[in-house]
Amino acid sequence: MNPLETTQQWRDVVALKPPASLGELFATSPERVQSMTLRVGGLLIDYSKQLLDPKIIEALLNVALERDVASAFRDMADGQAINSTENRAVGHMALRSPKGQRSLMNGIDVAPEVHATLDRMATLATAVRSGDYVGATGSRIRTIVNIGIGGSDLGPSMMYEALRSLRSAEISCRFVANVDPADLAANLQGLEPAETLFIVTSKTFTTQETLSNATAAREWLVAALGQTAVDKHFVAVSSNAQAVREFGIDPRNMLAIWDWVGGRFSLPSAVGLAVMIAIGPEAFQEFLIGMHSMDAHARDSVGADNAPLMLALINIWNSTVLQSRSRVVMPYSFDLRRFPAYLQQLVMESNGKTVRKDGSLVPYATSPVVWGEPGTNAQHAFMQLLHQGTDVVPVDFIGFARSDSSDKNRQGLLFANMLAQSQALAFGQPQDTQQERHRNFSGNRPSTTIVAAELTPRVLGELIALYEHVVFFEGAMWGINSFDQWGVELGKEFATQISQNIADVDDATRHNMDASTHTLLQWFSEQQTNTSQSPLH
Repeated sequence: MNPLETTQQWRDVVALKPPASLGELFATSPERVQSMTLRVGGLLIDYSKQLLDPKIIEALLNVALERDVASAFRDMADGQAINSTENRAVGHMALRSPKGQRSLMNGIDVAPEVHATLDRMATLATAVRSGDYVGATGSRIRTIVNIGIGGSDLGPSMMYEALRSLRSAEISCRFVANVDPADLAANLQGLEPAETLFIVTSKTFTTQETLSNATAAREWLVAALGQTAVDKHFVAVSSNAQAVREFGIDPRNMLAIWDWVGGRFSLPSAVGLAVMIAIGPEAFQEFLIGMHSMDAHARDSVGADNAPLMLALINIWNSTVLQSRSRVVMPYSFDLRRFPAYLQQLVMESNGKTVRKDGSLVPYATSPVVWGEPGTNAQHAFMQLLHQGTDVVPVDFIGFARSDSSDKNRQGLLFANMLAQSQALAFGQPQDTQQERHRNFSGNRPSTTIVAAELTPRVLGELIALYEHVVFFEGAMWGINSFDQWGVELGKEFATQISQNIADVDDATRHNMDASTHTLLQWFSEQQTNTSQSPLH
């Protein structure tokens, strides 16, 4: 396939100018909102406030047709090894396919193994929820501590908060990711070892941060209950049974995850075990149904009717053509407050690349920086920059008509605030005089609004899968591999090297350290041996 920038279709896009006025577009196009609104499952997606017109949309769709992104999506769905730099299939959609439907990975049907794992998860979740599963002393489990990092933490912790209203009152979950000792210490505070179940999630079971925290957690448990208690209080989610056994967890207490599942796409697998225990297998199944429905939509819908494709094209227009270097995600939902952090990994770890699949450097911008906070908090933090700052930052607004709260007045106020922000960004409030310039709002600041009746497990599944497929279509358009993360691996490699040299930092050359790193490591070593000195001196 020819490089994107060499195609006539892409040249046609770059030659187009963005609309000068969203206000004028709305005034002259009565059908604009209807033509730029999509309904997919429980989601309504309005992108009419984006800086687009029909000519731009048509040109972008022509690029997608030339790139044959629909065939690329089918290759992923068929289990081909589209992760070319690691020679792996990309199979997260198989995790939510219904029973009876084949899911091929490299020609092998993995559906039976996927559903066997889901069934084991459901059996364990049901037993823990009912109190039938007990710890080493016979006490029921009341706290789940999920130990992981990256996708093994961001996904489950986000989903646990998002579905707060469905959580069991008998069981709480805590999530440990940071290797900072304070993270584990804070999450173990107040817990009874006899009532605590640890879920340690690492695909290879070699992740340094996760194993360090898991080792400390095991020591905490053994100090209270003895070594034999580990079997009843530790569960592993991994693909490496030998490493799990060497750590001290019986492989019979291991749930499988596979190398064709990327961490940031792994939430519907055994990585979501803590959430399944919290909300129950039935609600978790509804979540999977929502994801699968969006999978089917992304596979079968064509052109402008394909929601993730359209959002991907809009993002490419904003970041690659209009040079917007960041994007804000603002859920007007307290329960979705962790969703921006979840999307940061999904988007930036996937598409933060400068090299295409063929090894050539990309001559255009790829992933923007993704950030955000929930509304209305964000309105009193960074909305000033979005309205009047020198950078134009596209926004994704996410909102709901109902919540589990019976307070309709405040829910209405929340939704009204979201609509007010999108309206103000789009249309502004111009002031012509120099004296009033500080109150000038130029408008023409783009946003997309995604709404649903309420935040149910099915809607959450649709929302997550929507963004997953947006990421896929963006990568397919740019020609990059969205499913490796070599930058993450480099950081791990350097961290391992440096940590091994903490006890012996005399020879920087021997340890292959630059002068700055060596000096800082020497300082750290000195500070650790000088614990008597007050931090104020």
